[in-house]
Amino acid sequence: MSFIGKDIKDININEKIRAREVRLIDETGKQLGIVPTMDAIRMARERDLDLVEVSPKTAPPVCKIMDFGKYKYQLAKKAQEAKKKQTIIQIKEIKLGLKIEQHDLDFKIKHIREFLNEGNKVKVIVMFKGREILHVDMGEKLAQKIIDSIKDVGNLEQRQKFDGRNIVMVFAPL
Repeated sequence: MSFIGKDIKDININEKIRAREVRLIDETGKQLGIVPTMDAIRMARERDLDLVEVSPKTAPPVCKIMDFGKYKYQLAKKAQEAKKKQTIIQIKEIKLGLKIEQHDLDFKIKHIREFLNEGNKVKVIVMFKGREILHVDMGEKLAQKIIDSIKDVGNLEQRQKFDGRNIVMVFAPL
């Protein structure tokens, strides 16, 4: 039984069920028909289980006799398993100036390649300081040099664009 899109706190159990009568399903999955809510709660108590509202929107609401504590534990386990399997892609950011030396540029490119090989996206920012903004062509050449040097490990996801006094581009791993 799964409560897709519901938070565990939103599930009505036992006395929190407000309907006068419910469509009852026992712990084995057998349908017992439409039963008054008090009788359904009594049946669940006799079996040392809880009455859980499965489908509150129907008329009458569908309720199942089950161990609610065990069910919460199973839901937590499923959520933990799903969280284990998901991969988190981070966006790493590299900033460099227009007057960067070749060795420093090679070092930054080496870092970009490492980040892409780890499966992360990389945002590269070429910053213009002061009057450097007059030499946009030099910034574009630097950006093109970076693109050419890492095209074997990553592809350009977002073309180079101006963002204020910066040229910004985003790379994704291949």
